Amino acid sequence: MYKGVPASPGIALGPALVLPKKQFQLEKKIIQDVTAEKDRFHQALTAAKTRIEGLIALAQEQEQTETAKIFEAHRMVLEDPELITGVEQQIDQEKVNAEFALETTVNFYINLLSQANSAYMRERVADLKDVANQVLQFLAGGGPQIPEIKEDCIIVAAELTPSDTALLPLDKVQGFITEVGGPTSHTAIIARSLELPAVVGVKKITASVQSGDHLIIDGEQGAVFVNPDSDTIAVYRQKQEVLHRQKKELASLKTLAAQTKSGKTIKLLANVGEPWELPKALEYGADGIGLFRTEYLFLNRDTLPTEEEQFQAYKEVLVQMEGKPVVIRTLDIGGDKNLPSLNLETEMNPFLGLRGIRLCLKNKTVFTTQLRALYRASVHGQLKIMFPMISSLEEYRAAVKCAEEVRAQLIEEGHPVSGHVPIGIMVEVPSTAIMTDLFAKEVDFVSIGTNDLTQYTLAVDRMNEQISHLYTPFHPAVLRLIKMVIAQARDGGIEVSMCGEMAGDPRFTSLLIGLGLESFSMSPSALLAVKKQVRAAKSTTAKALAQKVLALPTAEEIRAALENAEERSDSACES
Repeated sequence: MYKGVPASPGIALGPALVLPKKQFQLEKKIIQDVTAEKDRFHQALTAAKTRIEGLIALAQEQEQTETAKIFEAHRMVLEDPELITGVEQQIDQEKVNAEFALETTVNFYINLLSQANSAYMRERVADLKDVANQVLQFLAGGGPQIPEIKEDCIIVAAELTPSDTALLPLDKVQGFITEVGGPTSHTAIIARSLELPAVVGVKKITASVQSGDHLIIDGEQGAVFVNPDSDTIAVYRQKQEVLHRQKKELASLKTLAAQTKSGKTIKLLANVGEPWELPKALEYGADGIGLFRTEYLFLNRDTLPTEEEQFQAYKEVLVQMEGKPVVIRTLDIGGDKNLPSLNLETEMNPFLGLRGIRLCLKNKTVFTTQLRALYRASVHGQLKIMFPMISSLEEYRAAVKCAEEVRAQLIEEGHPVSGHVPIGIMVEVPSTAIMTDLFAKEVDFVSIGTNDLTQYTLAVDRMNEQISHLYTPFHPAVLRLIKMVIAQARDGGIEVSMCGEMAGDPRFTSLLIGLGLESFSMSPSALLAVKKQVRAAKSTTAKALAQKVLALPTAEEIRAALENAEERSDSACES
């Protein structure tokens, strides 16, 4: 068995198709006609751009909005004046061939990105490589070669770029395995949008697998089996059948209420990163949007989005949700997400540095532009504004002051603005969790961000592979803080929700109901599984489970108790 990073859930069984690594013989040549060489480079650029525009149109036609945005980012790379000028200058000054000049220039930028603290920025190296490879293919006089696939298969590759994926007959692809990539890599994003299982970051897999080998992918566990024995195949065939049955069973819950057996109604909201996810949230019965991330508007571009761009984006979200509540989080950049257009300094410890509301308060122009767009959009739906990474009342008050000034200015300018836009905060820093009773006197609502709350409570960098095993939401300290936040928020008479990964994990559903949580926000794909647990829960049983779990001293004991409780709940549902 080989282990990698779970990128897209599901199970696939089938023969391997190993894609060969791209090999370009990039020989440095001295050329005589500089003008002709630059013309050859621009012809290849134009051909690559034409192809990418065709891929954008195809993705839009197939309603693969996320894939289309990836190719739009590729088109921006091809149009990047610094990249183009760098290649032209090298051809001019060193009298070298376009292939060598392109490779040298691209490698310079790849080295810069590879050194970034942000995993997101490091993974954008794939964009540069993909675009450069396409240009090199056209410089070589050909174009991308379409692999011939005659039967259903599992794709195995060192690296699978978006343009590679676009060439595949996806009706025959059962899943993806790659040697590189992470959960935010393009392979992962595309696999999830296609609902195909994928495991990435499987080291040396292309050297261990040949086309035709029988494979099993477990996209939930990040496991890959090569030529497994008959017992393993039988086990995974059964798991695959169970998943299919569960999918059909969950689909039947779409129109049913998220109500416990005791008659308690639970709000199930969706976390959304881009507008293309909204239809799926509505399809799965979301009561609203509990977390709309705005970072997509700022990333993958050289300039900051304008007020008008942001206004149109937020308006679209509110209109699509047709009056259901939408919590839009202000810009949460920093830590593992960088913003090239702001030229942020490299920090020794970015997760404890200039991120979230700290960055916004330091860059007031960015913050006020976003607030103006949000308030202008507020008349088109039920908007709530949420500030991330709040660690003190001083920060919250400073952010609210900015919001009040922006609102007053818009009214003075004659812009229509909603009468009341609730303002809340993310609870993801222990200091805020401990002071929830004080925040409850000033904020309209709080939402518990369990990912960062776990990280900061346990002093564990969740991106650090050496200590990632210490990162666990089952830790008793994390659960005790969550209990405190829920209790203090309810005592203060404000709404409390949870938008971290824990909210979408069915193992925690009954416990959280027992702790008094009435509003959960999660990935759209998790909504039905959590609804199933809600409908199986009883108030008395949930409270007893919470009391039992909070008395346990270790994360492993808590995990075992919750998994046993979930299994009993599933059995009760099936019977």
